Amino acid sequence: MKGGLKTALYILALLVTSAGTAAAQNLVIFNARVIDGKGGVMERGAVAVRDGKIVSISVSPPAGVAGAPRINAQGLTLMPGFIDAHRHIVQGDGKEWRDKTGAAQLQEFLDAGFTTVLCAICPDEAVEMRQRIEAGTVKGPRLLLGSLIPLARAAVPGGGRGDPARFDTSRPPLRPTTPAAAIPDADTIKAVESVAARKFDYIKTVITATPGGPETRTLKLIVEEGRKRNLPTITHAVSVIDTLAAVEAMPAVLVHTPHIGRLDEDAAAVKRIAGAGIPMTSTLQVFVPHFGADNTPLFRDAQPFPWDTISSAGQGPVNARLLWQAGISYGYGTDTSWPPKQSLADELRALSLVFSPLDITKIMGQGAARSTLKPDLIGTIEVGKQADLVLIDGNPLAAVTDLLKVVTTIKGGRIVSDRRASAGRR
Repeated sequence: MKGGLKTALYILALLVTSAGTAAAQNLVIFNARVIDGKGGVMERGAVAVRDGKIVSISVSPPAGVAGAPRINAQGLTLMPGFIDAHRHIVQGDGKEWRDKTGAAQLQEFLDAGFTTVLCAICPDEAVEMRQRIEAGTVKGPRLLLGSLIPLARAAVPGGGRGDPARFDTSRPPLRPTTPAAAIPDADTIKAVESVAARKFDYIKTVITATPGGPETRTLKLIVEEGRKRNLPTITHAVSVIDTLAAVEAMPAVLVHTPHIGRLDEDAAAVKRIAGAGIPMTSTLQVFVPHFGADNTPLFRDAQPFPWDTISSAGQGPVNARLLWQAGISYGYGTDTSWPPKQSLADELRALSLVFSPLDITKIMGQGAARSTLKPDLIGTIEVGKQADLVLIDGNPLAAVTDLLKVVTTIKGGRIVSDRRASAGRR
């Protein structure tokens, strides 16, 4: 069936069978290619939702849920709602974002198919926005929020000259050669207490291990104190050296692929990192040029791309594949502030260097869910999971860029973005 005809039939079916579904938590979707986010595919599948959760997965036609609206997908692809497990959503003043630009930005995530976003370093205003989403006064993805706690009294990378990834102290020749000054344990514990009191979901840490420095010991303390408060620690480690130092402290998540240092020359490091059983997020696009409308290669800060970092564009994917083959749980994350659809396109370019389309659907599904520490709730199409779903006008297993063709986004059984259907009604 031609793509335009398929879309037209989908719109017609949606208008006929799903009137009023924007407020529904019961739903039946059938005649869909179901890609379940953990490697399974059903060519003519049906998913039934009751009270916002998946209650059955079957071959079409479905048994259904009594009285539930029905969507005939007409062969479109159904996948778990997308998850960005490492993202920056607030730029500039937090109050201005909360009151002026945040709602529109959050709708962009829904339109691109993202139903969950982990913001690793967020201001307190993001907690307020999360509350508004949960109360239903703002539409947006599930927000999972982190707050930063330092590991040492180290200088700001780049001396505050701009995006720290441009002047990363994990990268020679800027890498420190002397130990950083320690932070008193009492101050670190107070910082953990503050993150918990402000109702964040994670502690974010950044590790650059200095010779004889305090970083790993402080990270261990943060991990321990966070566990006491049900507050997991996620750790930024971008070099092989720093990833190994982080693994010693056993944080809950490693939020970057190491892209400085060659794991193809260090099988022992591969085994040690993967063997720790800590999920890792991808964030490969940071060092892959983003091309502007005029074809200018840009960095994530929208400034000209720093070509002295380009080796990371190759080393990151290579290290990712080696860790994947060694058994690491690997999840989608971007560490960027580009609009979500643009970020998805950039991350897909990098992932596609070393992963198949089926691999990528698993990275975006169960892998990303594990990297948010929410695998029991989201990330896969399974009975009992939240009904976070996307319908895609294409087949991502044949062309992975079809992941950019989201038609409808469903969060907890409610349709939260349906732009093509809206266009069909005009």
